[in-house]
Amino acid sequence: MAFESSFKAIDNTLHHDDGCSTALDYVEQSSWVLFLKYLDDLELTREQAAELEDKAYTRIISGEYQWHEWAMPLDANGEYDRARALVGDDLIDFVNQRLFPYLQGFKERFDVDTIEYKVGVIFTEIKNKISSGYNLRDVIERIDELKFQTADNRHEMTQIYEDRLRQMGNAGRNGGEYYTPRPLIRTIVKSVNPQVGETVYDGACGSAGFLCEAYSYMHAKPGLTSSEEEVLQTKTFYGKELKGLAYIIAMMNMILHGVQSPNIVRTNTLSENLANIQPSDQKDVVLANPPFGGSEREEVQQNFPIKSSETAYMFLQHFIKMMKAGGRAGIVIKNTFLSNGDATALRRKLLDECNLHTVLDLPSGVFTGAGVKTVVLFFTKGEPTQKIWYYQVDKHFTKTQPMTEADLADFLAKQKTCEDSEYSWTIDASELGDDLDLSVKNPHKVEEVDERTPQEVFDNIMSLGCEAGEIMNTIQEEFWKDDIDDVFGFVDEDSDDYIIHHCLTDEEKAEYDMLSEKSDKVYRMQFGASPEDEKRIKHEVREVFGRMEDIINKYKKDDKSSEEDEA
Repeated sequence: MAFESSFKAIDNTLHHDDGCSTALDYVEQSSWVLFLKYLDDLELTREQAAELEDKAYTRIISGEYQWHEWAMPLDANGEYDRARALVGDDLIDFVNQRLFPYLQGFKERFDVDTIEYKVGVIFTEIKNKISSGYNLRDVIERIDELKFQTADNRHEMTQIYEDRLRQMGNAGRNGGEYYTPRPLIRTIVKSVNPQVGETVYDGACGSAGFLCEAYSYMHAKPGLTSSEEEVLQTKTFYGKELKGLAYIIAMMNMILHGVQSPNIVRTNTLSENLANIQPSDQKDVVLANPPFGGSEREEVQQNFPIKSSETAYMFLQHFIKMMKAGGRAGIVIKNTFLSNGDATALRRKLLDECNLHTVLDLPSGVFTGAGVKTVVLFFTKGEPTQKIWYYQVDKHFTKTQPMTEADLADFLAKQKTCEDSEYSWTIDASELGDDLDLSVKNPHKVEEVDERTPQEVFDNIMSLGCEAGEIMNTIQEEFWKDDIDDVFGFVDEDSDDYIIHHCLTDEEKAEYDMLSEKSDKVYRMQFGASPEDEKRIKHEVREVFGRMEDIINKYKKDDKSSEEDEA
C-alpha cells in the first residue's frame, strides 16, 4: 500500500499549497511529477538492459534535467544529497523557467510517433501550479520513494492512479460526462474481445480508461512476441479528446500503463465531417462512453447525415462510420436512445448497417452522481440486425456499494450463448414497430399492480417519513472517523462523495442509502397518479431529498461562510 499512503500524504501537502485548490489540481500536479519519476525508472531499466547486451543507450532526458540531477541529486555513494537539492524559490524557478521549457522543446525536435514527442506535448499542455518550492520538494521526495521497475509495482501504481482519476472525474463532471467505472470497462473489453493485430479506437477517450484496459487485456495474451509488443505499442490504440486536462491525463495514463507512445489527438471529434472519413481511417474495434446531454454549434451538426442536437447521437454516427466492415463495438449510451422519437432514424441506421446483437441494461447507480440509466450497445458492422439479446443487471449500486466485476460475471457467461433466463431474453428485430422501439421490457417479470388508493399510498409515504425522522433523531450529531482510508488525503472535503465515504457514521450511511432508495420508489409512484396525488408525492420526494441533504450538510464546512457570502 506504499502508493496509496504516499498519494494521501502528497494530497495533504497540496491541500495547503496556495496554487492548488481542488481535487483536479491535486491529480494534475502530482501527475507530472509522478510521470517524470516513472520515466526515469523506465530509462534506468532500458539502460540496464542495454548494458547486459553490451549496447549503448541514449537517455530521453539528459544532463541537468534528469531526475537524479534536479529532483533528487545523488552524492558519490549514490545517496540522496540534500545539500545539492533545490528548495524554495530556487526549485520553483528551475521548474518553471528551465525544466518545463526544455521538455516542451521535445515537441519541436522529435517525430510525432516517438515518446519524446509525447513528452513534449504533455509539458506544453500542463503548467506547474505548485507555488511553494518547499511543498514541491515534499512532493518530489515522497514520489521518489515509489518504484516502478517490477510488474507488481506498476500494477499497484496504475490501480491507485485509476482510483485518483475516478475521484477527479466525479469531482469535475459536467455536461453528461462521468467517469466510467473500471469494472464496467473491463467487462465491455472482455465481451468485445480485441485481438493483437486489431486497431482500437475511442473518439471521446477522457482519461483513456477504455484504451488502457484494452491494452492490459491484449498484453496479457500468453506468448506475446516482441513484434506483437511493438504493434501494441505503436499501431493499436487511437483516441481523441477535446478537453486539455483530460487529454494530458490520458497521455500520461497510457504511458503509465505501459503504452510508451500513445496515439491520442486533442481535437473536437464531432467537428470532423463524416464524409471525410476514409477507409484508411477506420478501425477494427470501437470502445467508448461518449458524453450525453451536451450541445454543439449548428455548423458542427451539419457534419452528420442524421441531424441532432444530442452529442451522444452524433458520436454514435461517428463511431459507426469509423468502424471497418466486420468491426466490433461496445458503446455506453443513455437508455433514452432506445425509445426516444428523435433517435428513430439513428436506430434505423444502426439496425440496418450493423448487427446490434446485445443490449446490456444498467441500473441508475452505476455512474456515481449521474442519476440516469444507461445501456451498453454491442454491435458488429456490415450486416443487418436480426435478433437482439438483452441482459438486465437487476442490482442496486450506491456510492458506498459500487459495481464490481463479479456483478457482471453472469452477463459475460450468458452472452456466449445468448442464454434465456430471468434477467435475459431475445427479441426478433423483424417484429419491431415503425418506431423501432428498443426499450428494455423483460418478458419474464410480471409488473405488480398497486391496487391501493391514492390516499393509502400517501398515508404509507407519510408513515415512512416518520420512521425516517425517528432514525435521524438517533444519529450522533458529530462523529469523525480517524482511520480515513481514501486515495485523497484532502479531496474537496465539502463534496458529497467525500462526506459519504469518510464522514458519515455507519448508521448515517445506512440511513442515506435507505432514503436514496425510498426517493426512487416514491418518485416512480407519481406516474399514473391523479394530479392532486402527484402533487403530494412530489412534495414527499422533496422532503426525502431534504433529509438526505441534512445528513450531508451536517458535515459541510463552508455552509456558514457561503450563507454569509449570499447575504
